[in-house]
Amino acid sequence: MLPTTMNSAEVMVTARHIAGWPEERNSLVPADCWGSAQRVVLRMPALKRAVPVCRSLVRSWLDGQRIDDEDTRYLVLLVLSELFTNAIQYSAGPHITCRIWKSEDQLHIEVHDRGGTPSVPRMRRPGPSQEHGRGLELVAKSSSRWGRRAEADHGCTVWAAVPLAIGVPHGVAP
Repeated sequence: MLPTTMNSAEVMVTARHIAGWPEERNSLVPADCWGSAQRVVLRMPALKRAVPVCRSLVRSWLDGQRIDDEDTRYLVLLVLSELFTNAIQYSAGPHITCRIWKSEDQLHIEVHDRGGTPSVPRMRRPGPSQEHGRGLELVAKSSSRWGRRAEADHGCTVWAAVPLAIGVPHGVAP
């Protein structure tokens, strides 16, 4: 479940946990664990149903870290959802790993998948009638910086940094 080391926690979520959510939440994560975990790693199956579970766990972590500013919380959950959804859509791997931690003035989000597609995450400019293609544009506008790096396991990590400062980051309309 939750191995913890020096201010870090790791949660392994299975398809069974997701199928039984939210009842499975209590068997996965003790309610009082998030306050001391300044960094969390979530390992989840690459399932669309895992996106709201991941958001729920990160929301609980934000609570434990006493990150109460609604603008910051909204942006973190938006960025997380977009990166996680892209990883599911474009990866052929069975699992996705999310890492989130805070530094002095930012929350850092990383989403890693095992690749399996030659597609490289990039921003697009979809037309008004297109339903998809705006996710990375939202990530760019919601974060102070973001990027992608190839990994030794042939996977891909897409990351973003969301300011902790109260208010709206540069580029996002109020």
